[in-house]
Order: sequence, then C-alpha cells, then structure tokens
Amino acid sequence: MPELVRLYIRSVALGFAVSAVFTGGLVWWDVAGIGHLILGSDIGLVAAVMMVVFNGIVFSGVQFGFKVMAMAEDQDGPGGGHGAREPVLVPVPAVSRKARFIRR
Repeated sequence: MPELVRLYIRSVALGFAVSAVFTGGLVWWDVAGIGHLILGSDIGLVAAVMMVVFNGIVFSGVQFGFKVMAMAEDQDGPGGGHGAREPVLVPVPAVSRKARFIRR
C-alpha cells in the first residue's frame, strides 16, 4: 500500500477518534444543552452518531491537511526561497484637486 494512502487512513482514524472524544465531551459537559437533548431523546443515539460522523469528516480533513503540509521541505530563506524582497518605488502621476475641478 502506498505511503500516502497509509497516511490518509491514519489521519482518518485519528480524526474520528478525536471526533468521538469531542462529542463525548459535548455530551458530558452538556454544552449548549446538547447533552440533555441527546440523553433525553429516544433518537439521541442517532444524533450522537451523526455528530461523530460529521465532526469526524472535518477533523480527519484537518488532520490530513496538517500532516501533508508538515511534509514540505524547507526552502532557502524566507518566503519559500524567493530571497529578500525590497520595496520598489512606483511613480504615480497626480493631479491637484483644483485642476480636477477646472477640467470638468
């Protein structure tokens, strides 16, 4: 199996684990009444599973993106190897306020 696929599977597993802990924390501490709604409803289990799945999708994507961006090699110097940048003066012709009113 390619290394990138293994990295993706590990990121998905970690993202869903974090999602389960996050959802458990929301229910345990009853943030915004979510715990009361989930535990007090007859279909609260469905809501909890939906929260784990949807948060798992988000957390997995973030985890994978973080891992892929951390794989980047350092470039030479700041700004990805483009070297130090210096400001350039650009001449801009300006017309005085009085001259603008006279032309109209």
